[in-house]
Amino acid sequence: MKIYYSLEEFSGAKNAVVTTGTFDGLHFGHQKILSRMKELARTLDGETLIISFFPHPRMILHPEDQNLKLLNTKAEKIRLMEKLGIDHLLLIPFSRDFSNMSSSEFVKNVLVGALKTRKLVIGYDHKFGKDREGDFASLVKMGPELGFEVEEIPEQDINTMAVSSTQIRKALARGDIQTANTYLGYPYSLEGTVIKGDQIGRTLGYPTANLFIEDPHKLIPSDGIYAVKVFIDPKTYLGMLYIGKRPVLNMVNLSIEVNIFDFNEMIYGKPIRLELYCFIRGDQNFPGLEPLIQQMDQDKINTLKFFENLGTNS
Repeated sequence: MKIYYSLEEFSGAKNAVVTTGTFDGLHFGHQKILSRMKELARTLDGETLIISFFPHPRMILHPEDQNLKLLNTKAEKIRLMEKLGIDHLLLIPFSRDFSNMSSSEFVKNVLVGALKTRKLVIGYDHKFGKDREGDFASLVKMGPELGFEVEEIPEQDINTMAVSSTQIRKALARGDIQTANTYLGYPYSLEGTVIKGDQIGRTLGYPTANLFIEDPHKLIPSDGIYAVKVFIDPKTYLGMLYIGKRPVLNMVNLSIEVNIFDFNEMIYGKPIRLELYCFIRGDQNFPGLEPLIQQMDQDKINTLKFFENLGTNS
């Protein structure tokens, strides 16, 4: 996949089949759009092109809103799009000036003028341009005059609930990782660098790798214990992830740490990625370390049982 960080860098795409949006999460509904793009590209002997934006438009338009949490970091989004077989990704720097571009200017100057769009694929109820005044109807009207076609993908439902990034965020906020993963179409992940912690886990018989996530906007799921797969290039391990403030130790800062099963290497400073599969239990306080250890023993049993039922050992 070729990646461009500005319109000026873009070097062209053959018979471009294009879509545009923030695509946070690249969930099941987004994947339907991308799948249709690839079908069209094959029939046109063309190439797929996604236009996305960084930073997220809400960060620019509503800087006072500190509650925005994203399902994907930029690096995660790039990796997912590449895995899904997209040919070109254009990450346009989003700014106040860009947000003031009308929908017709965006179509004429960007979609047609710069990108030579042959076919545009958009999702249900897609809005774009200043004040979100552009929509499917306006695209259909402009298409014949400017030489492109547009296709709208209808709203996608799973179990009568619309798939949306908002619904996925709500599921993660309540620890419902399995519902989130169903909507995403892949396991939710956290990735970062291993940093040195207080090493209390070692004294409990459960050494952990503490994860530092650089992007402050990355959504961290609800506090608790999760069954995870741990990717330390090039190997994969099973483990249990803890998210919380360790109340039994009277800590105040959020801790994200993973006990990696059958692993005892030093990995400080190394990047790791976690895929979350099952919520084992919520965070809770204990009257002392011994009850905590007993519960951790049970957590490990429950985690291994989950993966055994899933039919995987790594």
